[in-house]
Amino acid sequence: MLEELGLTPLWHRRTLQHVTDSAMEAIHQADVTNNRHARVMQMDWTQLKVSVADCAACPLHQTRTHSVFGAGDENADWLWVGESPGVEEDANGAPFVGQVGKLLDNMLAAISLKRDSNVYITNIVKCHPPANHNPENAEALQCHPYLARQIELIQPRLIIALGNFASQSFLNTDATVASLRGKLHQFSGIPLIVTYHPSYLLQTQADKTKAWEDLCFAKATMQRLLQ
Repeated sequence: MLEELGLTPLWHRRTLQHVTDSAMEAIHQADVTNNRHARVMQMDWTQLKVSVADCAACPLHQTRTHSVFGAGDENADWLWVGESPGVEEDANGAPFVGQVGKLLDNMLAAISLKRDSNVYITNIVKCHPPANHNPENAEALQCHPYLARQIELIQPRLIIALGNFASQSFLNTDATVASLRGKLHQFSGIPLIVTYHPSYLLQTQADKTKAWEDLCFAKATMQRLLQ
């Protein structure tokens, strides 16, 4: 009778099912992400290192030689964070090696520090992006639980963000190092200072003076934090 009067419902089950499936998939992916983050945040150092070594959460695992977890004093006051491993880091499985690593060592020595002694060094992204492209936001998102757990385990007094990508990732901004340096920022309650990445300084000698100013600022900040 309703059909004869033209009063039957005007909805399409197939389209509604398609929308529902899409929504359910989004919910499922959110659950997977949240569950993975929760699992990572319960890991100890050994479990965390194994998880990073075996990680296949983003396409970078298909082209890496080694993941690069990080290195240094696991109870350090100083945490230095770059963007992602370069070619030499990918080959060695260690952060900041080669000429970039030597310059970082010199930067540390300039303020009476050295790697492995009250210093921990890592990257936002743990695998080398092919062709040295800047890491994608999606890649950084997959690595975020690892870095968050490293920070939780280390409990650093001060974070030094090296370069644009690390600074922007920590501070959720698109501002440049030039506009962020010289100020004391905060990340999850931890003081954070921005400076130039050693790879940038190798190419832009003129900004080494500014980097020295940042190092002096960082040293003075740490002295205040330790009082």
